[in-house]
Amino acid sequence: MENVTVENGVCSKESVNGSRDVWSCKDSDSSSADHLVVMVHGILGSTTDWKFGAEQFVKMLPDKVFVHRSDRNVSTLSLDGVDVMGERLAQEVLEVIQRKPNLCKISFVAHSVGGLVARYAVGRLYSPPRIENIENSVDRNEEDSRGTIGGLVAMNFITVATPHLGSRGNKQVPFLFGVPVFEKAAGFVIHLIFRRTGRHLFLTDDDEGKPPLIQRLAEDYGENYFMSALNTFKRRVLYSNVGYDHIVGWRTSSIRRDSELPKWEDSVNEKYPHIVYEEHCKACEAEQPEPDSVENGGSDKIEEELVTRLSRVSWEKIDVSFHSSRQRFAAHSVIQCLQGKCNHVSEVIDYRNCDLTRNCKKFCLLIFHFPCKRARNCQ
Repeated sequence: MENVTVENGVCSKESVNGSRDVWSCKDSDSSSADHLVVMVHGILGSTTDWKFGAEQFVKMLPDKVFVHRSDRNVSTLSLDGVDVMGERLAQEVLEVIQRKPNLCKISFVAHSVGGLVARYAVGRLYSPPRIENIENSVDRNEEDSRGTIGGLVAMNFITVATPHLGSRGNKQVPFLFGVPVFEKAAGFVIHLIFRRTGRHLFLTDDDEGKPPLIQRLAEDYGENYFMSALNTFKRRVLYSNVGYDHIVGWRTSSIRRDSELPKWEDSVNEKYPHIVYEEHCKACEAEQPEPDSVENGGSDKIEEELVTRLSRVSWEKIDVSFHSSRQRFAAHSVIQCLQGKCNHVSEVIDYRNCDLTRNCKKFCLLIFHFPCKRARNCQ
């Protein structure tokens, strides 16, 4: 039986599976909301992780968004592997789309490992553009030559502190202090703690002789169009902690080489001092990895390959630092703002990630400013 709660004009409904849909309580608003926002938690997470963020989206854009907080991979289910979780998420999204036939657009907002799960899911949900649209793309909008995600126009793919390059070696997991022996040992024992997901994160999986899953996610592999799906989104945004995130390092969450990490100042905005750097990276068609990185061999070679492949699509990169916050040592969770109880969040994530307590409207309007070019029969 479904349970509906109402709070400050925002309706929230729990399904029999435990997922949560969030929308405006006004009938006129909810009927016109055509943009599905899928929010995905990280490892050992739950639907409550994005509760506050989901409510803010709906409050600021009541007639535009319908928010779904994923539940298929809660708690220990998040240890079953990125691929298994991705399949569950893809099926979950399709079920939401089937329930809401008026949906036209789709965006993903994911935290930590949830970003990898979302990348897998969109690869499974991707449909290539129709041939006639490609042939006529010169006379049509660019959208016509793009594919769709679950039959919807792909708008925004946003990750927050996600280990896109994995967690193996090269200071990718800061609490291992960059000590090679610690990092190597972690690769051997991680599956004892995080099971199959741990193997994926440390690239130690070997499913039937296939490359590690994180490497496969950086290309169209077999029937899974992982990179084509990622390229379908109008915007791809990375939020990264430059420090004090002891779980996910700066390079892996921002998809950068060590030499590309920017020199940041205390702030780029006096009003939002936790934003320390912002970068718009255009798609790069480089085919060969950088020689300096390859010479080192080992995980550097794999890391360079991942950076090269993932750089073939454009990214907006937003670097955040909580070095002056009392909660800086919990940066991995603070950047997500689990329950909206962080006093510093009003200073945080400017017009892009979301000043959830005082400035969410700027964030929402930027994220959802694209017109609805319907992928299906939306009138």
